[in-house]
Amino acid sequence: MNAPPNPSATRRVLLLGGTGEARRLAGVLTADPSVDVVTSLAGRTAAPLPPPGRTRVGGFGGAAGLAAWLRDERVDAVVDATHPFAALMTASAVEAAARAEVPLLVLRRPGWTRGPGDDWRRVPTLEDAAARLPGERVFLTTGRTNLAAFAGDARRWFLVRSVDPPEPPLPPRMETVLARGPFTVEEELELMDGHAVDTLVTKDSGGGMTAAKLTAARTLGVPVVMVDRPPAPEGVPIAGSVEEAAAWLARHG
Repeated sequence: MNAPPNPSATRRVLLLGGTGEARRLAGVLTADPSVDVVTSLAGRTAAPLPPPGRTRVGGFGGAAGLAAWLRDERVDAVVDATHPFAALMTASAVEAAARAEVPLLVLRRPGWTRGPGDDWRRVPTLEDAAARLPGERVFLTTGRTNLAAFAGDARRWFLVRSVDPPEPPLPPRMETVLARGPFTVEEELELMDGHAVDTLVTKDSGGGMTAAKLTAARTLGVPVVMVDRPPAPEGVPIAGSVEEAAAWLARHG
């Protein structure tokens, strides 16, 4: 952790992070001296943007390990603000919070909504996306660890963008762009038009930080293969914004 616990704090919150919402919520919480917030990062990104407050990096050892950590650290509340597609982490958080009898909130930004001029083809999985590619020059923005579904496609050319180098298996015909967003619409237009992209594949992450690519696709008339997000866990309160999460913590933290 990058800072010692706050001895004067009266509440301790574990924030499962890795998203922009998690960083913003950490900033709100650290402004309150009565709250000791710890943000947990999975450690999959080589140089993640550090959130305000204390951090820990790495896994807990499954739901049982997380439950033990919550009890040992006397955590008062947990907020799962991981990526909307981090289904395994969310499932572990739900089980661990129940075991430790600690209140849990899931913070999930709303998904994207199709607008006028959008050509979207919604699919349930990455494998379905790979099977329904309408074009030959595909811009993949699904993350560096989610390329296996496209690795067997030797006919198409793929443009892959990620913060860190992508992990194999990889498509045989591929160009990689290492960059960290957010990106402007102009930047997305230049990238997609310059590489003659005729298909965009993305996951329904939602939010404004990565939505510029959708505007660029609409402008260029490029079809979008949109992978639906996993369903939210049942029986767990869900907040759609940092403000909602902060209000919930004020009641339950």
